[in-house]
Amino acid sequence: MLEQVRIVLVNTSHTGNIGSAARAMKTMGLSDLCLVDPVTPPDGQSVALAAGASDILANARTVSTLAEAVADCGLVIGTSARSRTWSWPMLNAREAGEKAMVEASKHKVALVFGRERTGLTNEELQQCHYHVAIPANPEYSSLNLAMAVQTLSYEVRMAWLAGTQEQPVVEDYPLASDLERFYGHLEQTLLDTGFIIKPHPGQVMTKLRRLFNRARPEDHELNILRGILTSVQRLGHRKNAE
Repeated sequence: MLEQVRIVLVNTSHTGNIGSAARAMKTMGLSDLCLVDPVTPPDGQSVALAAGASDILANARTVSTLAEAVADCGLVIGTSARSRTWSWPMLNAREAGEKAMVEASKHKVALVFGRERTGLTNEELQQCHYHVAIPANPEYSSLNLAMAVQTLSYEVRMAWLAGTQEQPVVEDYPLASDLERFYGHLEQTLLDTGFIIKPHPGQVMTKLRRLFNRARPEDHELNILRGILTSVQRLGHRKNAE
């Protein structure tokens, strides 16, 4: 179950933080590390601060985009402060650990951590089903990257240790890559029908992403939605041909 949980670090600036995050993961039994466009790849400082978790670094995968990192994941949770333009379903650290363990029985789960100074962009956060905020002291909420990884990894482990014999039924949710294809299909259909005007798209897709991420359609429901979009496009093509 713990092998199903992936830690994703986005655009990390300091190589030492990558090593410290690997150490935090290994102490809690996590091993799947993915690096998205790190400023500098892991180096000697990373290995030194990994302190015995160099195997996590050696097996870490490096990709160019967050979409690549989470393509095979059915649940994506991004770390975020609450002050965002568009509110997203929020979890606290304990809820995130529990949800990760419930769904790890069905598919890969990604816990995504952003840049040291600026965190995740709004576009990256929109690729997550949930956002998680660590309820730190509001008068001094400065958690470094490895501390944040340690906190959520600990909650995942605690949820794993507390697992009951009778596990809840988990639905078949689409992978992140399938969801992104749906969003692309939806946007193209709305452009074809004129609902979205390309030079002035506004916030329509952002709001629709929030809606569907909140609803979390299952595999067969997403297939129905894709079928509806295809039928709308076919009708439009027939009318254009007449």
